Amino acid sequence: MEEFVLCDDYTAAGIDGAEWRTENGAWSASAELSRAIRADMALRGRVTPVSRQEASDAFALLGGGVLPEEAGLRTLFQERRHLPTTAPLNLARSTGSRRYRILFAGELGADGLANARTALRLEPTADPRVVGTASASAGGHGFTWELRRIGAGIAWCVDVTARLGSGPATALGALLHHHRQAVREQGLIPVTVERFA
Repeated sequence: MEEFVLCDDYTAAGIDGAEWRTENGAWSASAELSRAIRADMALRGRVTPVSRQEASDAFALLGGGVLPEEAGLRTLFQERRHLPTTAPLNLARSTGSRRYRILFAGELGADGLANARTALRLEPTADPRVVGTASASAGGHGFTWELRRIGAGIAWCVDVTARLGSGPATALGALLHHHRQAVREQGLIPVTVERFA
């Protein structure tokens, strides 16, 4: 199990995780496994992101019993996989504009791609590098985003541009979380959330 550790601006600073091993029926640190899942295509092919209910069912089936509640699971995090963090480049031309990239490892099949398009409400684009784009307003802020492939079979990303208004930035955090979860549900593994501007 994993959970992103986010900075105040919603970029990823690390990944907390724990691994339950059937051979000894105990939880252990998972920072190395977390890294390997994102780097090793063969290992990633054996991993399936699942909902809490699916994880609970699998845990019981494998002899673990009842999966602890969220607070209890967080106490099992023994080791954090730190992610590189740097100050964003000043690429924004207008005040209050931010650019984020949610990076994913893995490959989307035809069904996963169709589901991602629906979940992200994407409209087709003439740019062959971009699957689709969308926009919305929430909390006094304006957002646009696009789904794109990075290299053939290398990675996928959702690029988000946020034009922040005077309200709290919680709407930005909610949007980034939704997009990360929506694409993860199609079988891709979230790698990081970066900010470019």
